Amino acid sequence: MQSSSINRRKFLQLSGLTGTGFLLGLTKSGFAGQAVTAFKNIDAAYAFTPLINIDSSGQITIFNTRPEIGQGTFQSVPSLIAEELEVSLDQVVIKQTGGEKIFGNTQWVGGSSSVRESYTALRKVGASAREMLVKAASENWAVPASECYAEQGKIFHRPTGKSFTYGQLAEKASKYEVPKEPVLKDPKDFKLLGKPTPRPDVPPKSSGEAVFGIDAVLPGMVYASVERSPVFGGKIISYDDTAAKLVKGVTGVYTCNRIIGTKKYEGVAVVAENYWAAVQGRKALKVKWDPGANASFNTKDYEQSLRNAAKKEGLPHKPIGDFDGAFASAPVKLEALYETPFVSHSPIEPMNCLASWHDTDKLDIWVSTQVPGDLKESVAKYYNIAEDNLKLNVTFNGGGFGRRLIHDFVYEAVDLSKKAGKPVKVIWSREDDTKQGPFRPPTFSAMKAGLSPDGKPLAFQHKVISPAIDAIMNPGFDPSKVDQTMVEGISDQKYEIPNIKNAFVYVAADIPMLWWRAVTSTTLAFSHECFIDEMAVKAKKDPLQYRLDMLTKESDSKNVLLKLKEVSGWDKPLPLGWGRGIAHHEFFAGLCGYVVEVSKKDKGVKLEKIFAVIDMGTVVNPDTVKAQVEGAAVMALTAAIKGGITFDKGQTVQSNFNNNPLVRINEIPEVQVHILTNGGPVIKGAGEPGLPTFAPALCNAVFAATGKRVRKLPFDIRNVV
Repeated sequence: MQSSSINRRKFLQLSGLTGTGFLLGLTKSGFAGQAVTAFKNIDAAYAFTPLINIDSSGQITIFNTRPEIGQGTFQSVPSLIAEELEVSLDQVVIKQTGGEKIFGNTQWVGGSSSVRESYTALRKVGASAREMLVKAASENWAVPASECYAEQGKIFHRPTGKSFTYGQLAEKASKYEVPKEPVLKDPKDFKLLGKPTPRPDVPPKSSGEAVFGIDAVLPGMVYASVERSPVFGGKIISYDDTAAKLVKGVTGVYTCNRIIGTKKYEGVAVVAENYWAAVQGRKALKVKWDPGANASFNTKDYEQSLRNAAKKEGLPHKPIGDFDGAFASAPVKLEALYETPFVSHSPIEPMNCLASWHDTDKLDIWVSTQVPGDLKESVAKYYNIAEDNLKLNVTFNGGGFGRRLIHDFVYEAVDLSKKAGKPVKVIWSREDDTKQGPFRPPTFSAMKAGLSPDGKPLAFQHKVISPAIDAIMNPGFDPSKVDQTMVEGISDQKYEIPNIKNAFVYVAADIPMLWWRAVTSTTLAFSHECFIDEMAVKAKKDPLQYRLDMLTKESDSKNVLLKLKEVSGWDKPLPLGWGRGIAHHEFFAGLCGYVVEVSKKDKGVKLEKIFAVIDMGTVVNPDTVKAQVEGAAVMALTAAIKGGITFDKGQTVQSNFNNNPLVRINEIPEVQVHILTNGGPVIKGAGEPGLPTFAPALCNAVFAATGKRVRKLPFDIRNVV
């Protein structure tokens, strides 16, 4: 490694972050094979991600670039490094990064990607540090490196039992060239990976010590509550803040903007010494709105427009064979239309952000976010300040589900802090969160199938009719092309059908929409797997065996179905009045399947048993995987049987959990989670795959128990017959 001269500013930046030990990390595309001290190669330090810092006192810091939103990255990411570094998590300090360029472009969570995109690279970081420390110790003792080994934060000399702590070796080790291909541990020797490991974020969250965005405080800060147009896109005509300013504690009233992709929404904010005063002042505001073109938007008419559009040919998406010819000549034909609604994200921690300007070009932000890297870059660019002048403090997230992938609430706080000249904390109420969105878009699916006389599939169509998230988020959206997000996963299924016609029909809706947990697979798996069930029933075949008959080649999908058959006791008879349903779905985030059993209760059904099989390849923490699948099942059940989001006269009808409820604990039985692992590469995630296939498995079970086919969500589970 070549030394380089540095200026005082860069020295202070780096030494302030790292102390006097060494850093080891990743490039933006993978393993770096570089290390730096605070005294050399500073320019290189800013080009890669320093994830380990060991200082001379022996303190080991592992930087977590993946925000913790409840999915377990505060444990999984450090564990990948710690396993190879030969330290336990209680020996290290875990620090969350804040969007700094020095940490690269891995600072985000979404798409169940945190582990599957960095499993090997993160292990290499730990293994390289270990090999460098071993080399330093062997040179100090003048013994072969093969006689030395790492354990519990020390390097031992096997013949004599002598040892050095990592802190004693850090400075020497940092001077070596980093091994580009370090030797990774044999999985049979793992102490952390693959084991049920306690999560270090759970104790502080349980005791109340953990800091979420909504907990952040600053001396002299004020609070803001924002009145926004009840109709999306409405403009301020005028407002009277006389009564608002009479509320004790109110310090000012300002306009502000909320930005979502290509859309900018106006608001009037009441700023006060405490949140209660801000809310009361907001209630006293008198705002006159021009509702604009969305004033007549309503769910009934929009859903009818989707049904009407189902008759259109649509834009083709990865066709196979000749569907039209095969369908026309098929002896048996099936058609069905499946419908899903707008849905809110509803994370338990509502949107909030604390922003504080210093002078005119320096800004501090405290926020729960899924994308600190993008947030820092975007906000700095929008306000034309240097990224180094924006200090981003990333806290724990009280749920994300995709909602915290954008920065609309951050822009409000930053805007108001500049206008008020003080640190401002914006807090959304639950009503704000429910009414203002953004929402998961509705998707309708027009399904067709042609079967042979004995039920074999000859032709299959899945036509998606929906708005497009990209139309909101991307200024270059082209309605003449398929929005790949809106047809997600439908062409990835392994069913061996000779003629397939997938298509997309775009129907615009000027409503803020955003990615939801498992994105569009949450709606398309419902229609896809329920219609496969309809085909099995028409063919008079067992639904599970019908699927297996279309999977003659070896595949992960086939393995999941076979495991479901085993763990659910599929071939065993059910009690009288019970029904059993199955579904599985593979998409960008992974693969999971369910068997759901229900019993008839009066006019409805009751959930009795839930079996889940998730295919993982390799697992970091099986406890976390099980928790993720259990949570996904609960979220999927909420979307399937609760109210969804509707609109009337351009306004959201639902307002809080009273009319946009969540599933209660008594409404769902134990979820038995089975994890398929083969020791292969981690190519599948855990946080999202457990969600899409729960609803179709449930609805297929409802049909098996009652003979009633559910084709529209949400449905009333208490009244299906």
